[in-house]
Parts: sequence; structure tokens; C-alpha cells
Amino acid sequence: MHDIKLIRDDPEAFDRGLTRRGLPPMAAALIRRDEARRDWTQKLQEAQARRNAASKEIGDAMKSGDRARAEALKAEVAALKEIIADSEARERQVSEELNADLAAIPNIPQDDVPDGADEHGNVEVRRHGEPRNFNFAPKQHFEIGEALGLMDFETAAKLSGARFVVLKGQLARLERALASFMLDLHTGTHGYTEVNPPLLVRDETMFGTAQLPKFRDDQFSVSGGLWLIPTAEVPLTNLVREAITDEQQLPMRVTAWTPCFRAEAGAAGKDTRGMIRQHQFSKVELVSVTTPEQSAEEHERMTACAEEVLKRLGLPFRTIVLCTGDMGFASRKTYDIEVWLPGQNDYREISSCSVCGDFQARRMNARFRPKDGKGARFVHTLNGSGVAVGRALIAVLENYQNEDGSVTIPEVLRPYMGGLEQIGRT
Repeated sequence: MHDIKLIRDDPEAFDRGLTRRGLPPMAAALIRRDEARRDWTQKLQEAQARRNAASKEIGDAMKSGDRARAEALKAEVAALKEIIADSEARERQVSEELNADLAAIPNIPQDDVPDGADEHGNVEVRRHGEPRNFNFAPKQHFEIGEALGLMDFETAAKLSGARFVVLKGQLARLERALASFMLDLHTGTHGYTEVNPPLLVRDETMFGTAQLPKFRDDQFSVSGGLWLIPTAEVPLTNLVREAITDEQQLPMRVTAWTPCFRAEAGAAGKDTRGMIRQHQFSKVELVSVTTPEQSAEEHERMTACAEEVLKRLGLPFRTIVLCTGDMGFASRKTYDIEVWLPGQNDYREISSCSVCGDFQARRMNARFRPKDGKGARFVHTLNGSGVAVGRALIAVLENYQNEDGSVTIPEVLRPYMGGLEQIGRT
């Protein structure tokens, strides 16, 4: 959510940011709408002030016996009441229109974000690990899983339709092992607090993290006016909504392993086979709430925490910074971590770590109280996958596959698998 005061103070900077996003200038139109709102506010205040003064004058006229003046003043007050009601309605309408416009505009990129129209403008920052050389043609994860008899898309389609999967036996346990390993790493080593949040949230919660209103078609709604969460970012970030947090409590770092639900409305024809793009998947999410001064450093730290998951799993990956044309709606800067998938002979996203500045905080009215006690300020929010559990499962299957169709279990996961070292066909 953008601050109209900041737009009024520096409209050129705001429009430059939108231009970098590939959007037309909007500052002038927003300022005109704000001027209209201000005009109605002024009219309302003037009418209210005159009504109050006239009401007092009625009493004075009655005391002095000037009944004609008292009646004229009463008529004026009655007319002012209609003017006030109309002004309030018009001010409310213009304010709602202005807020709707502001809520539909994406965040402004940081200065150090590379310019670009789409994913081709993304810039690789670093690379870790070398892809394994196979002495056989590596298979894709769904070929491995189906051959093991532990990954069933056909039954899932009977149960729920396309873009669902049934995992069985040791693959189901491997997914749970991955999530448990990630949670233990993030809570035990990286200092995050584990949270078990609701999976159903209200409109205002989805609005707070900018899933609504723009991305309504990408979400699953249920009865009672609730939404299934598309990511644990939504409930975790909203833990500080409509609250003032003491600065001593920041940065606040929380993590959660939850199912996530996405309609994938714009994904027709993309990754139709396998587990890459599902309506239901699980993810370990990282969320940080910081002061403005802490957020840049926290962004680097969060990204490193997600990278550490892949390092310990022994999975090759690269980290890229997204360009202005590819970054998310609420983000000011985003790092994507892409894991190597030998079955696809390509790097695919497994984590996205974003710093949002105060963009979400304004939508949630989330603030902090500085140590010096001088007024409340908006917090900064960050979120990242730490990492997507289903895609980690995919990466393990493809990178640790053997020629006989079995899959070697990474050493760090074996304690979570009861000491099992390999998954073979049952």
C-alpha cells in the first residue's frame, strides 16, 4: 500500500519506480483524486463548523427574543445537515476510490534491483555445487516416483482432479522428513520461532499481504467468507497486524510448515506433469518483521538461511536477483533460489526471498515503538520459502536417483527416516 503523502512530496520518484515496473505514470491522477478528497473534507469541516456556530447562535437569538432570527438559523442548520450528509458520503466515496487505486499499484523496486522486462532480465548472484555426472540418462521425478509405486497421480485425479498427487510409503515419509529437517534447522540454528498458524483466513488478512484484491482468481475461497492460505506468509506476517510492537522485540523471526493452496489460474499448460505446480503443496515459510534500518541485512540473512537447507541436502543451486519486470507485486527486492533438476536439465525455483519494506505494514497497520519513544513507525516485512518441501522432494529424487530406479537418501535426512539409506521399489 502506498502513502499518498509520499507521492505528493515526490511524484517524479514514484513515477520513475512505476516506469521501472513497466507501468505508466500514475502520480498525477492519484494526486488529483487526493485533491478531490481534500476538497470534500474541507467542505465537510466548513459545514460542520458553521452548523455548530449556528446552533449556538440559535440559543443566543432565543435568549434575546429575536424569534425571526432563531427560525432562520434553524432553517440554516437543517440545510447544513443535508450538506454534511452529502459531503460525508462524497468524501467517503472518493477516499475509497483513492485507497482502491493505491492498493492496486505494486511496490516500488529498490534502486539496486536490475531493470528488465521479464525473467530474461534476472541476474545470477552466485552458484553453489556442481551438477552430478550420471552414467545413465537421468529421469524426471514423476518417472522415478511412479516406477517406485509411491507417487500416484491417477488416483489423485480421481479424488480431486488435475494438479494433485498421492504420495505413499517411504515417499510420504521422505516429504515429512524434509519438512522436519528444515524446521529443526531454522529453529535450532537460525533462530526462528516455530508457529502453527490457521490455514483459513479472512479477507483483511489476505489484503494485508496483498493477495487481495489483485490476485483473487489465484486463491481458493470457502464458505463463511474465508480463504485457504496460498502460503504461510499470509498468517505469519499478519501476526503483527493492527499492533504496535516494541523495537526491542525486533527483528521478529517466525517459521511454519503448512499446506498451501493455489488455484494456478494463469498456469494453464505449464508443468502439467508431475509435482512442480500443484493446487496443494507444502512449504516451510520464513517471515521476518524488522525496523526499516534492519531490513536490508535481514534480507541477506534470510536468503542465506534458505540456501543452507540446500547446502546440507547436497543439492546444487544458484541464486538470482529478480529484475523489475519479474518481481512480485509486494516486493521491493527478491532473490530466487533455483535448484538443479537433472531430469529437466535445468534450474528451477525452490525458494523466493523478498523484502517488502513498509508496503504490507501499511495495509496491516503494523507498527513498532522506537526505543526513544518518539512516535510509532511502520515495520518492514520480509518473507521467503525455507524451502518448498514438494520441490525439495523433487530435487532429492532427481539428484539422488540410481540407475536401478532406487533413490539414495541424503545423510542429513536419514535420522528422520529411521536410518533408511535408500528407497527402492516395494
